[in-house]
Amino acid sequence: MKPTVVSADVMFEAFRGLLRWEWVAGLGASERRFDEVAVRAATSGADLVGYLNYIHPYRVQIMGTREVAYLTSATPEDCARRIARIVTLEPPVLILADGQAAPDALLSMCERAQIPMFSTQESAAFVIDVLRAYLAKHFADRTSMHGVFMDILGLGVMITGESGLGKSELGLELISRGNGLVADDAVDLFRINQTTIEGRCPELLQNLLEVRGIGLLDIRGIFGETAVRRKMRLKLIVHLVRKETMEREYERLPYEPLTQDVLGVPVRKVIIQVVAGRNIAVLVEAAVRNTILQLRGIDTYQEFVERHRKAMEE
Repeated sequence: MKPTVVSADVMFEAFRGLLRWEWVAGLGASERRFDEVAVRAATSGADLVGYLNYIHPYRVQIMGTREVAYLTSATPEDCARRIARIVTLEPPVLILADGQAAPDALLSMCERAQIPMFSTQESAAFVIDVLRAYLAKHFADRTSMHGVFMDILGLGVMITGESGLGKSELGLELISRGNGLVADDAVDLFRINQTTIEGRCPELLQNLLEVRGIGLLDIRGIFGETAVRRKMRLKLIVHLVRKETMEREYERLPYEPLTQDVLGVPVRKVIIQVVAGRNIAVLVEAAVRNTILQLRGIDTYQEFVERHRKAMEE
């Protein structure tokens, strides 16, 4: 699912400090927003920002030195026609960058058409980079997943599994070993680009971990600031299963690394069997360390296969 709107006033306040911009026209249209039409017209949130052009409507239109010169360097009739043409593009916001002064005709047009216009001294390229990143995240595909999402040894790890296997208790033990909690029970996942999933905690559950028999624990209050994280990129899913499930559904030594599709992105996955007497926290950390090696191009299983092949040849 995707959020379908973001208003001009929200975007203005979000970057008032960073871009140091002013609202110079169209103040009455503070709630003007990107809507579903704008989102459908763009292939991603990043495509909702661009330089002034007549090909892609519905974008935030950025006007730097060349764009303002284009609007003011022709005959009065042509200038008026070029400015009037902007209305047909239906931009949610116009942004004057590079410290450019707004032509009077453009100011009047924005007031009549109720199009918000911001002005900033920052470069057009910098404004585009900032807003593309912001809108790409805002309009990112998203979903929710049940589990415990953690920062384990610097890697974003989602712990999932069958009910009653102690996912939250495992999370608590991992926190006591110096790892960090992102979210417990419900995790919001966002695809922020074609290959990256970012996980965050719903505001309602921030810093909280539920342990059966104890109740809700404030991890930040108990373990300190370093025990929680605001967000992490999902790199590994650790799935906990019972012995019978392991024997029935999974191979002991899978030839290829397991993956799970999350919002169209394949995420590495490991299966850990839960039985009495196993130190699951140590196993999870070992799985994370092994994944880090794999991400660096070191595959222990393939090295063993190659070793075995050479031994057979000898």
